[in-house]
Amino acid sequence: MSVGLAPGTAASTLSLPLLKRVRDRHPSILLYLNENFGTTLSELIMNGRMDMAVLYGGREVHGLSFVPLIREQLYLVSAQDTLQGCEEIALAELADIDLLLPRTYNTIRRLVDEAFVRIERSARVVAEVESSTTLAAAVADRFGSTILPESAARVLADTHAVNLSRIVEPEIEAPLALCLSGHLPLSVPAQAVKAILLELVAEMRGNRRTE
Repeated sequence: MSVGLAPGTAASTLSLPLLKRVRDRHPSILLYLNENFGTTLSELIMNGRMDMAVLYGGREVHGLSFVPLIREQLYLVSAQDTLQGCEEIALAELADIDLLLPRTYNTIRRLVDEAFVRIERSARVVAEVESSTTLAAAVADRFGSTILPESAARVLADTHAVNLSRIVEPEIEAPLALCLSGHLPLSVPAQAVKAILLELVAEMRGNRRTE
């Protein structure tokens, strides 16, 4: 029974609770967790090599179905002195900042590019990085700044001296969704894991409302 989780996302925080709850309720289910980028995970599901995945996106794709989970706001993550203490930043101001972003097929990159188009500006991308380790090191070294969903941004801030600025004017939100095969039925164990996963997401939403 395989579940994919996009790295550095709110999905990553579900991995340990998911392992524990599945083992408590269904000890006979052997759970396989795979952290990988959304495009890779969706291809595995489409090919029948993975049961489900939690990833950013949700646009209809032939052969896949998506269950919306939560929406996360995007943040500028930077170690630059000029941005320290800056809690919010207008998107137009990012046009003058060196950015490290994933490649154009990535959902977060697409959301950022589309937002820049709406304000008739463009991002100053100095490198395309999809390794979370390299990205964190480059941002901490002030080689450039990056844009991440809130959960991923806070994970990076827990281990590096960086500032988080919520992007506004306009705000940008990334939809997190449960991705399933559109034509292959879930096995009984997979249905049980899906129910637990949705239960954990509902608890996460409830916790966010009380913060």
